[in-house]
Amino acid sequence: MQLILFSAVAGIMGMGLGGLASVLLLRRPSENVTCWMLCFAAGIMTSIVCFGLIPEAAELGGVAAAIIGLVFGVIAVMLLNLLYDRITQANAMPGIHSTHEELYHGSHLINNPAQMIRSGMIMLIAIALHNIPEGIAIGAGGSHDLALGALLALMIALHNIPEGMAIAAPLLSGGINKWRVVLWTAASGATTLIGGIIGMLIGGLSDLAVGLSLSGAGGAMLYVVFGEIIPQSVIMTKNRAAPLVTLLGIIVGLVITQI
Repeated sequence: MQLILFSAVAGIMGMGLGGLASVLLLRRPSENVTCWMLCFAAGIMTSIVCFGLIPEAAELGGVAAAIIGLVFGVIAVMLLNLLYDRITQANAMPGIHSTHEELYHGSHLINNPAQMIRSGMIMLIAIALHNIPEGIAIGAGGSHDLALGALLALMIALHNIPEGMAIAAPLLSGGINKWRVVLWTAASGATTLIGGIIGMLIGGLSDLAVGLSLSGAGGAMLYVVFGEIIPQSVIMTKNRAAPLVTLLGIIVGLVITQI
């Protein structure tokens, strides 16, 4: 029951707070600010994986299992992202994005409310799918060590706030009622619960299964960080602030994981 609560806090509350932040700002955040927030969250996520998930996975299942899980997680999310890019950007070069909306698989945004709503909904679905491996990490890690599950939930919740803002911005610009936007954004985090339940079931099988699930979730997270957020943020902001903010997030995450 505690792990289900942790998953809900990380997913629903984290994403919902991001949507609420966009509503309270009453304006669309600038591209630079959004990119920096995403990069800081990416740094925290990197710390979760490198200083939490991978060492635990190697201890439980061995180094080989940790490597296999990492590779599987990277390939799974890479294929999912390529599929979304081809579906949503049929006339564009896959993998190349010029706005943070496109980074999360939304279509090109123009001054068209219907187009903005469509973009926001595509982003909502894509991020909801990305939340599943995060839930698996919470469920599997928490079934082995409740404190690890709680720490993962806290840091994933922080990571989800800027993602919630990225979803809410085009929906608000499209004219959707602000409180409905908050509700939809929070609902996109519900898939973390699904991942949490899967992780709990895997965690009950064996230490090897837990190790594979932790490293698989870690691989999925690392691909999102290094395959999407950081390189595309550098392209969008056109300066070196993005990786520096990511490094700051890594340091903050390291401090939190060692407390």
